[in-house]
Amino acid sequence: MIPAAFEYFAPKNLDEALRLVERHGDEAKLLAGGHSLLPLMKLRLSAPRYVIDIGRIRALHGVREEDGRLVIGALTTHHDVESSELVRQRCLLLAEAAAEIGDVQVRNRGTVGGSLAHADPAADYPAAMLALEAEIVATSSGGSRAIPAGEFFVDLLTTQLRPDEILTEVRVPVAGRRSGGAYRKLHQPASGFALVGVAARVRLGEGEKIESVAIGMTGVAAHAYRAATAEQALAGKKPGAKLLGEAAGRVTEGVDTLGDMHGSAGYRRAVATVYARRALEAAIARAGGKTA
Repeated sequence: MIPAAFEYFAPKNLDEALRLVERHGDEAKLLAGGHSLLPLMKLRLSAPRYVIDIGRIRALHGVREEDGRLVIGALTTHHDVESSELVRQRCLLLAEAAAEIGDVQVRNRGTVGGSLAHADPAADYPAAMLALEAEIVATSSGGSRAIPAGEFFVDLLTTQLRPDEILTEVRVPVAGRRSGGAYRKLHQPASGFALVGVAARVRLGEGEKIESVAIGMTGVAAHAYRAATAEQALAGKKPGAKLLGEAAGRVTEGVDTLGDMHGSAGYRRAVATVYARRALEAAIARAGGKTA
């Protein structure tokens, strides 16, 4: 199908883009990689009056390390995150999540910021950002604000971003000593989206006990979430097969689990238990200096 008519802008820098966003507000949509917006426009599920293509803004590309954090520009592609040696050394969980997104074409055009701003309930990055306790930076003409990932995802396709803001970068704390993370996912075969995706981050302390743990879940509910009940079951304890099995079985507690043509709610709950255990086992192995 052909999209409805729209006016197209291609700002050359962030200031120009922010002025356009401020001027056109809810009538405008930002175009980054385009893998979410363009299909919606072709189906006329979205019909913005203005499209603001921010893909040429070089300042929003790239990965760097700064003050103990990885700073990732919003227009950095999934392939660049996946293949970045800096990301692989400092945050393997994030590189794993990027490698699981869609297919080669999607990974070469899709962007970190576009994926997070769209907030698809089966996207991979949200679970990773929650487990990593990342900050998502939103910028308007009035300045920037850092939104904790735990507060960013509000509901289905809904985030804390305001109409006059552009997601400009993501800040991810670099894993410390005795820390490990992993992302494990069951793909929907046609789209590559997560039927269930689990990001786990673990830090081991004295006596090999779990000093801290974070578990991000995607594909299970209307938006990504932290599996707080499972985290509480693990904190301060020495990991073992029984404990991990019990904790993994709690990752969907208190959650309104999705059910659709790809998998019932009961199926997703069962699969979530399996993949949560796999992610936790890999994260713990890495925290202990083992390959997983």
